[in-house]
Amino acid sequence: MTILLPTTTAGSLPKPSWLAEPRTLWSPWKLEGYELLAGKRDALRLALDDQRQAGIDIVGDGEQTRQHFVTTFVEHLGGVDFEKREVVRIRNRYDASVPTVVSAVSRTKPVFIEDARFLRAQTAQPIKWTLPGPMTMIDTLHDAHYRSREKLAWEFACILNEEARELEAVGVDIVQFDEPAFNVFFDEANDWGIAALERAAEGLKAETAVHICYGYGIKANTDWKMTLGSEWRQYEKTFPNLQKSGIDIVSLECRNSRVPMDLIELVRGKKVMVGAIDVATDAIETPEEVADTLRNALRFVDADKLIPATNCGMAPLSRDVARGKLKALGAGAAIVREELAR
Repeated sequence: MTILLPTTTAGSLPKPSWLAEPRTLWSPWKLEGYELLAGKRDALRLALDDQRQAGIDIVGDGEQTRQHFVTTFVEHLGGVDFEKREVVRIRNRYDASVPTVVSAVSRTKPVFIEDARFLRAQTAQPIKWTLPGPMTMIDTLHDAHYRSREKLAWEFACILNEEARELEAVGVDIVQFDEPAFNVFFDEANDWGIAALERAAEGLKAETAVHICYGYGIKANTDWKMTLGSEWRQYEKTFPNLQKSGIDIVSLECRNSRVPMDLIELVRGKKVMVGAIDVATDAIETPEEVADTLRNALRFVDADKLIPATNCGMAPLSRDVARGKLKALGAGAAIVREELAR
């Protein structure tokens, strides 16, 4: 039976303190060798259990096996030197030391396939797997080889497509590409970024999603949002072309944001992951607050195309806060589901 308003997360969940430093992005692993492998799998099962107990319908791995949503994928690729690092401006917001593309990039082996196979074996629920999008990948590296953002993005799109096809083959139901760069580089997104995204999703029978948010709840992102004025209309720049694309689901940030909800109209016909949980605060939403966000969204998207979700990943939060927010999401969706059934 198809579930109305199936809930999901944008991707990441906090890691246990015995695996990595809490509330820290790019945190080093606290385990090594076999213990690290086993610890990652244990953390994945805990993340899955937290989602199930909260009533989350489309589950993921919580990105428990990754240090970072982009670099963990990149470190498995050929052509990228992690010893040769440069400081770059990421999404025109903050500086970070990143690896360098030194030669032609290649995928010499699968990256997440065994992790996805493990997740698939743990549950009969629909599963969603997240991958970095091509444009966001190039924005998290220094390119000393191609010297063309478009060309490098296209190479990454082809690599991502290889990975996505194998994820589909092991039972992933939805492949999500994370593209926060679409909220910054509008001209590039429209000129070639969306085309690169479609290349990454080419030929998939699994549903495809693009997640476009305003970032984790870290200071660089919250400071940036303070500069965006009374209305955040960034989605207006890319949604018209995404509506014409072959991507099935568009994910956007709604809770406590200044995004005009009517911008959802620009992707009419697509499924929409509506962010009803604010990941930039420790305050836990009430189920009724989640329900209010969903009711508002339903003015612009049909109920059979609405997927309640979080604004972004919750990696920087504490596990207790994240669990509380997951429960609020599940309970809030249940309220609106019941209302729609009357």
